[in-house]
Amino acid sequence: MKFAKLAVLATAMAVTPIAANAQDVGTTVFGNDDAPIGTVTANEGGVVTVDTGKHEAPLPANLLAEREGKWTVNATQAQINGMMDQQVAQANAARDAALVEGAVVTSADGVASGTIYTVDAEGTVIVKNDEGIVTLTRDAFAAHDGMLMALYSAEQLAANTVAVPEGAEILTPAQAAAKEAEMTAAAEVETDAS
Repeated sequence: MKFAKLAVLATAMAVTPIAANAQDVGTTVFGNDDAPIGTVTANEGGVVTVDTGKHEAPLPANLLAEREGKWTVNATQAQINGMMDQQVAQANAARDAALVEGAVVTSADGVASGTIYTVDAEGTVIVKNDEGIVTLTRDAFAAHDGMLMALYSAEQLAANTVAVPEGAEILTPAQAAAKEAEMTAAAEVETDAS
């Protein structure tokens, strides 16, 4: 009788999902279609990060289970990539809505680092502060807790701040090229009129 109880317990344990709390970096995670989803790149604080080849997908460790010697999750790679695509699109939309002239910018470590001076159509952003300007790309920002955050520390932003002489015009490269093209076109029209 004791043996029968142990056998039932062993069978129950074999089909019970085991949380991936000790999941090793480099291990392949498989989907419910038995195809590989990706490789574990980190396992910290109950979150297993899996590189799908397209995204670094953070998966709650309790969603992973060891079955037949493989770590699995009840989803396919396409489903995980689809969910990540949606999250990235939402985050980018929130960031783009916050990237407007005059918006206050904080650094990744929470220090007020200036305001958005200009954003061009190419995605170049100029942040102006008391010391000068920092030129970044749109991808260097995130909207976080209702604030616009540069993905750099205050020290990194300060190290890349360029002083601007008083009265100097501040333009992104695309804005400068557009202005130069306008001036060239105006000069050509003036020459043709003469």
